[in-house]
Amino acid sequence: MNAPFPMVREMTRAVDLRQPDEVARIEAYVADQAGSVFHRPAWLQAVETGTGQRARGLVAERGDRVTGWLPLTEVHSPVFGRMLASSGFAVEGGALAESDETALNLITAAEEYALRLSCPTVEVRGGVAGRGWHLRHESHCGFVAPLAVDDDAQLAAIPRKQRAEVRKSLNINLKVTTGKGSLERLAHYRVYAESVRNLGTPVFPKALFDAVLDRLDADILTVWDKGAPVASVLSLYHDGAVMPYWGGGTWNARRLRANDRMYFELMLHARSRGCERFDFGRSKTNSGAYAFKKNWGFGAEPLSYASWTAPGHEARDADPTSAQHQSRIALWKKLPLGVANRVGPIIARGLG
Repeated sequence: MNAPFPMVREMTRAVDLRQPDEVARIEAYVADQAGSVFHRPAWLQAVETGTGQRARGLVAERGDRVTGWLPLTEVHSPVFGRMLASSGFAVEGGALAESDETALNLITAAEEYALRLSCPTVEVRGGVAGRGWHLRHESHCGFVAPLAVDDDAQLAAIPRKQRAEVRKSLNINLKVTTGKGSLERLAHYRVYAESVRNLGTPVFPKALFDAVLDRLDADILTVWDKGAPVASVLSLYHDGAVMPYWGGGTWNARRLRANDRMYFELMLHARSRGCERFDFGRSKTNSGAYAFKKNWGFGAEPLSYASWTAPGHEARDADPTSAQHQSRIALWKKLPLGVANRVGPIIARGLG
């Protein structure tokens, strides 16, 4: 009688995303598991190109078969310290695995990996968490809804008060463009940089936006008034959904209702590209952005985030709503835009 076939043990190891064959294997696994765009090695590589933060990850395998994947960005900041984020500069991430056991093994391996890399913090944005990790279930919510079958139905799907704002925006003589060329990139960065300065937030490096546009399915939609960009959004396309990811408007955008026009036009544009869902991204619970998305008729889904801090270290605090950052935010809002745009990317590339 033949001996039973031995069970192949599952192993976990760090991957080198500079190896094209490793990248291809993991990209295929993410697609097979219906992972998010933020699980893709291409996202991690774009972040590394645009910010200098190292693309890393842990893979679980049985023999030559991938059974799990944890995308990671090694983030270093002189202000906020070092951490491993899954995924860096993303609203989603965490372990993508065929079983909860494999996912937990990856999360546990991330603790050891972080210590080897001198990162006292690990943060995962979705998926399972390890024992003793700090969990947050109500701090952020996601907003996703199906796109309508045509333009009229899309307008009708918007609740009455918000629909009235969209109608007003449609009656204003604004120009709308889409693309990813140099003109669109410059216009987007100009608008986005002003928008986040007004919110008291450092702007990301322009190189990050360029890298995402170059490596992923993404484009920019911009609303113009008399030749000047007043609202602009860089959107990601993945698995039948559009996600307006980095968007904003100038002071004139409110008066012109340019943001309302921008998101409505993006819905129409995305459907023309074959998208079925509009992913409005995440917002802090009960924030202004949270209320804005609910006004559009989107339901709020609480998101689960988890973090681990190595023994003997203080928890990392890069939360803009925390008390210790309020004075810094107030000061940043007062900075001249030129100064904010020079200093901001140096700080923002360490936010993760």
